[in-house]
Amino acid sequence: MDESVRQAMARWPDVPAVYGWLGLDEAGRWRLQGEPITHPGLIAFINRNYACDEHGAWFFQNGPQRGYVRLHYTPWVLHVDAAGRLRTHTGRAAESVRAAHVDDDGNLLLDTDAGPGLVEAGSLPAAAEWLRDADGEPAGAEAVAALQHGDAAVTLGYGGRRVPVSAIRRADVARHFGFVPDPQPPRD
Repeated sequence: MDESVRQAMARWPDVPAVYGWLGLDEAGRWRLQGEPITHPGLIAFINRNYACDEHGAWFFQNGPQRGYVRLHYTPWVLHVDAAGRLRTHTGRAAESVRAAHVDDDGNLLLDTDAGPGLVEAGSLPAAAEWLRDADGEPAGAEAVAALQHGDAAVTLGYGGRRVPVSAIRRADVARHFGFVPDPQPPRD
């Protein structure tokens, strides 16, 4: 978090939080009231000041004001960079994968050292190279489709570790990973 943000929080500790303004879409783009944010400086500022509270609600700390983020799916969107490494939508490196899941829509979700994230669609072909079937061969589309129904054994290798890939229902993802997809103001 930026030092200027920390100082503003200390100077004005009781600024009310805002809800419903900022979102993170499945491609890793920030959206302000549904419209994509395109200004590079603003994106970088949001990226540096993006965090999670003790209840699993993700927010952007904008000076003394906390703006809670509506997650279109997961708190992190993962990209495979040119070197074949995972990075979050904020640019943070994901060094290891603790668990891997395929949801009922065929999305690949990874629980990384950065936290849980969706592999964005453009990075799926590169990430698919890390999938292996029960014989250690590259897992094809048929094996991944069978995995969605619990009919295949697929593993994912990344960062020197191999983890089993399991099926997960999209509706269960937030609860499984312990995050709040659409934070709401507290009720009085």
